[in-house]
Amino acid sequence: MTDVIIPTRPSTPPPPLAEGGLRIVALGGIGEVGRNMTVFEHQGKLLVVDCGVLFPEDNQPGVDLILPDFRAIENRLDDIEAIVLTHGHEDHIGAVPFLLRNRPDLPVVGSRFTLALLAAKCREHRLTPVLVEVSEGQHTQHGPFDCEYFAVNHSIPDAIAVAIRTSAGLVLHTGDIKLDQLPLDGRLTDLAGFHRLGDEGVDLFLVDSTNAEVPGFVTPEREIGPVLDQVIRRATQRVIVACFASHVHRVQQILDVAVKHGRRVALIGRSMVRNMGIAADLGLLQVPAGLFVDIDEAMQLPEDEVLFVSTGSQGEPLSALSRMARGEHRQISIRSGDTVVLASSMIPGNETAVFGVVNGLVRLGAHVVHKGNAKVHVSGHAAAGELLFLYNAVRPSNVMPVHGEWKHLRANAELAISTGVNAQQVVIAEDGVVVDLVDGKARISGRVEVGHVYVDGLSVGDVGESTLSDRLVLGEGGFISITVAVESSTGRAVTPPTISGRGFSDDPKALDQVVPLVEMELSRTEAEGITDTHRIAQAVRRVVGRWVAETYRRRPMIIPTVIPV
Repeated sequence: MTDVIIPTRPSTPPPPLAEGGLRIVALGGIGEVGRNMTVFEHQGKLLVVDCGVLFPEDNQPGVDLILPDFRAIENRLDDIEAIVLTHGHEDHIGAVPFLLRNRPDLPVVGSRFTLALLAAKCREHRLTPVLVEVSEGQHTQHGPFDCEYFAVNHSIPDAIAVAIRTSAGLVLHTGDIKLDQLPLDGRLTDLAGFHRLGDEGVDLFLVDSTNAEVPGFVTPEREIGPVLDQVIRRATQRVIVACFASHVHRVQQILDVAVKHGRRVALIGRSMVRNMGIAADLGLLQVPAGLFVDIDEAMQLPEDEVLFVSTGSQGEPLSALSRMARGEHRQISIRSGDTVVLASSMIPGNETAVFGVVNGLVRLGAHVVHKGNAKVHVSGHAAAGELLFLYNAVRPSNVMPVHGEWKHLRANAELAISTGVNAQQVVIAEDGVVVDLVDGKARISGRVEVGHVYVDGLSVGDVGESTLSDRLVLGEGGFISITVAVESSTGRAVTPPTISGRGFSDDPKALDQVVPLVEMELSRTEAEGITDTHRIAQAVRRVVGRWVAETYRRRPMIIPTVIPV
């Protein structure tokens, strides 16, 4: 194994940036898969690459989205020259509207499909963004940042990499990338362009790490079509295919097979309908006349003449597929003999939800086809063999792995070193760690505070770790409420304590035994002359908490209320 230098996690803020230097800090996306956002600073100006969201896990109840932490730049919004978007996935564009709320005139640069998706998202937020459309081969100038754009393969059309030239050096950011040599749209990753940059001299290479642990090469997208054809040809009843709502190429393959086997297609899910409508309008999705039907019309067709394309491949609780698996969908009820295809991979953290959906569908009698039993999906991220190609083409002086958890970052760093990059110049920097490129060398210089910003309904940032901790306690152990009135002058209880629980036990007598203990504690506090209601409440909480722990081995939330009279 190649030796990778794991830097000590810095704890202090960085010093002022050296004159002529370039500063890089990720406000999300490194050390995690999601909420990608990287900020570049040069000559007092900022350039942002991507601004996405992260979706919550089971230990974040009630949270809708997780945003990058904007605190590091909130007082420098006027210094931002532009946001450059590498592609249109939610983990790269989903947080843009939240940043634009703070500065609506901020230019947003991206490819045609990426900007179309963003514009639709901004309309939902009642924002009108300033959009700058680019395509591969073009340059844009944003203050001291000269940006050049390169075509790359990914699981969404119009993905781009960006080369950023400054007086401090040349940086290449791949965005999400793979090297599919048989892309469905014929749009190859521009290895020749990367090689040209290598000849020019790439001072810092920011590289997608998601599949750095996976050996070899990713299967071409073109090989998925025949498998889908076989699955749908064999189906004798309805077919439901779930995939990412932005995977235009996968949906195109599904439509082509549907046409071949005489099935009409209904799209299910708001994001699926919206995104495929945008793709069709832009000529990225070819839809034969009369192929699409709405869900009501689809329900009237013979079962062997209809195919549904649905959201919900990640087990999202409110998605159409999850509701079908629970038997709660308003129009589609899964029946024995239906075929359901999960044409996607599982995002880390979603495994339990996806397995739950699969089991629910199977219990209802569906034949479920997924990546584990058929080749119905391939990754959109470069495997190790492809990353080696990239390193050998670019020949960078310094490398900074991005887009991945720690295991992915380290595997990517090992690949870089194996191609000849000096281990001292491979920088693993998680969210908030500041990297300075000065005199051709990338070094960690400090740390800025970066946390999770939670979106819960219309609230942004109002929910913190303590609130989530309370929600977890409530969800796991329920709560016990104790209410008692005391005489304000003496602390004497003037009413018997009332104790009730929610989410603790179905037995109405479960808490009866603790009542005498609470009464004894109230007598003790009275005898000691304690009249402060807060101290009395704390004493009651300790008694109840100790009793619950000894009796039930549980830790519910305990809420004492002491009312002075």
